[in-house]
Amino acid sequence: MTAVPAQDPDRQAGLPRRGRPGYDLPSLLAVAVEIFNERGYDGTSMRDLADRLGIAKSAIYHHVAGKEELLRLALDRALAGLSAVAQRTRVLPAPAIDRLEYLVRGSVAVLEAELPYVTLLLRVRGNTEVERAALDQRRAIDRFVAELVEQAVHDGDIRPDADPMVTARLLFGLVNSVVEWYRPEQNPDSRSLASARSLPDAICAMAFDGLRTRRGPGQRPAEGF
Repeated sequence: MTAVPAQDPDRQAGLPRRGRPGYDLPSLLAVAVEIFNERGYDGTSMRDLADRLGIAKSAIYHHVAGKEELLRLALDRALAGLSAVAQRTRVLPAPAIDRLEYLVRGSVAVLEAELPYVTLLLRVRGNTEVERAALDQRRAIDRFVAELVEQAVHDGDIRPDADPMVTARLLFGLVNSVVEWYRPEQNPDSRSLASARSLPDAICAMAFDGLRTRRGPGQRPAEGF
């Protein structure tokens, strides 16, 4: 017979051990992110997680040290995708305007693929060390976007009245707003924006048609997503 850890509260209360087999770290993390997005990180307790999972709190501690580690893992997952896109953009042999579009297109693709994790990333406010570290990485990407805008203005590919940092924030404000309405699994109408094209294509069409000063004959958007 498998021994139940002494710290299991159900065992201490004289109750049979609860829980469903099969929870590994990725599935535990997915449920944690779901609850963090519903209640906020600060408003979620380990008991909330255990109750949603239907397991004892001790089973969660088998995988992670606590709630903050779950937050770190979730934010790292979102940032890994966004940082990878930024790194590919840095080495892309293309004009700044095309690199900027490539970055936006790739960021939307990451958001679409990792929607709950990016949603959580966009809602952190810097209340913990983990959140502050994540915000620092987000700001680094913002600065890179501003550098690309500035270079594209210098190249004559973006309107000269575009302030680099304001434009960077507006661009990614548009990208980040997707987390508030894009729910294709719940509401098919949220697909309407991208009905004739992919979501990254639809976002880039709206953003860059208003930024570009020109698009040469035969010039195509940056590919890769």
